[in-house]
Amino acid sequence: MQAPRIVESLPKTLVGMSMDMTYATNSLTGKLWGTFMPRRQEVMGAVSSDKYSLQKFKEGFDWSSSSADTAFVKWAAMEVDNRDKVPEGMELLDLAGGLYAVFIHKGLSSQFPRTLQYILGEWMPSSEYEPDSSRPQYELLGEKYINNHPDSEEEVWFPIKKREG
Repeated sequence: MQAPRIVESLPKTLVGMSMDMTYATNSLTGKLWGTFMPRRQEVMGAVSSDKYSLQKFKEGFDWSSSSADTAFVKWAAMEVDNRDKVPEGMELLDLAGGLYAVFIHKGLSSQFPRTLQYILGEWMPSSEYEPDSSRPQYELLGEKYINNHPDSEEEVWFPIKKREG
């Protein structure tokens, strides 16, 4: 896996659907996307056709102590240029700007733990950064994303901050 690009992201407004889950129940992600995708055309003012698969953790979350029981809110969403027209059954999510390490995950979503292991176990400890758990981690599903396909590519946006000390 190659080193990430470091990006200073601007704030974004997302519209989508969310569901409470844990890593153990992450298989519910398919149900969430199965509900969102047929309705994605209802999202008014979409900035692009890119989709966001986002994990929002509780305040004080520590990546080093995550387990199968770690709870988070999973989002299926799209970025919009306005806050005025939110379809019924969908919600707004304001995504704060900040520093992100952007990795490319290639392959099936079932292989994502390998990418996460690289980020947290190899790249992060040897970098000048540490996770910024005050902001969500997300995958940007763009033109190269192909659901359940071994040639799929997605961008993994991991929130970071300069290491203290």
